[in-house]
Amino acid sequence: MIAEQTLTEQYLRVRAHSEAICRGLETEDYVVQPIADVSPPKWHLGHTTWFWETFLLAPNLPGYRVFHDDFSYVFNSYYETVGKRVLRTNRGNLSRPTVAGVYAYRAYVDEHMSRFLDTAAFTDDLLALIDIGLNHEQQHQELLITDIKYILGHNPLLPAVEMPFVEYPTLTNAPPVSLESGIYTIGFQRNGRGNGAFCFDNELNPHKVYLNDTVLNGNLVTNGEYSAFIESGGYQNFRYWLSDGWAWVNANGVQAPLYWHRIDGNWWYYTFDGLQPVDPDAPVSHVSQYEADAYARWKGQRLPTEFEWEAAAQSGGINWGTRWEWTNSAYLPYPGFVTAEGAVGEYNGKFMSGQLVLRGASVATPEGHSRPTYRNFFQPDKQWQFTGIRLANL
Repeated sequence: MIAEQTLTEQYLRVRAHSEAICRGLETEDYVVQPIADVSPPKWHLGHTTWFWETFLLAPNLPGYRVFHDDFSYVFNSYYETVGKRVLRTNRGNLSRPTVAGVYAYRAYVDEHMSRFLDTAAFTDDLLALIDIGLNHEQQHQELLITDIKYILGHNPLLPAVEMPFVEYPTLTNAPPVSLESGIYTIGFQRNGRGNGAFCFDNELNPHKVYLNDTVLNGNLVTNGEYSAFIESGGYQNFRYWLSDGWAWVNANGVQAPLYWHRIDGNWWYYTFDGLQPVDPDAPVSHVSQYEADAYARWKGQRLPTEFEWEAAAQSGGINWGTRWEWTNSAYLPYPGFVTAEGAVGEYNGKFMSGQLVLRGASVATPEGHSRPTYRNFFQPDKQWQFTGIRLANL
């Protein structure tokens, strides 16, 4: 967050960005759910509002009345502590509340949150909860963008919609990053509240790891480089694929990254500007960890561990922020990790099974939201985020 801003200003800035992302949508776009992983934009706008109402206003603002009794059931995501909820797969069936109703909900909660932030006596616990709320909404802003792209990218008309970033930037050349063998400190180190002071619980606690000599590529893999893998028959050769990855390729008929289309012998892809020729110099995107790993094997290299990536980032040796970068590290707790009490404790720890870590940030990540210790995580078959590839030497 920007240190010079008041909490109220920070809050309203973050909230306004969520709505700005949706500015180019038609009403019908707000309610579509093509797959279980993708939530309707309307649901994201309601869920982030429910978070503020449930965890900040209801317990802390005297006399606060919830906007609607049914909204906790509708907009709860996975918080067992809070109570029953609509199943994730059924979010697309929510024709009610209406889009207008959700925006009215946001306005109501924003009014009360502004009043609360202007007058509250803040404890350390309350400030920490506000920080989580701001970062939680920023996480959903990225999900909003990627879910909107999936919705429109699977519309037969492949419509364009304006977004506030360059989706496929041209990469600048960067030298490789060498890490000498030795002991490195991994994890977030607290230094008080303010700009650069926030982290999620899965980034704690700082601890030592031993790393061997290794070299990470300075550049992300480009579309042109990945196209060579496709044209060489990479999706047809089982030797490059993990067993689960090979089963995924064959079960789903995967032949290229998500949104790529072969038209008259050339590769095109869906972007927020509509269907465009694939830019060979832009970083490849929307690849699964299975694809990233297979490409690495084809190149005679590998994906870095999350610890190698963090050590390289902390040294200032790699530029990041255009694509979430797959690692080959399982998403597991750091030494000393303890799940917090109450609903907030359900935020990260309960997902530490069957997922792999991504590092960095993407073009869709809100400014200031990520950091070298940030641990994103998804299952290895997921493609719909702005995921890319950085290689390391064997």
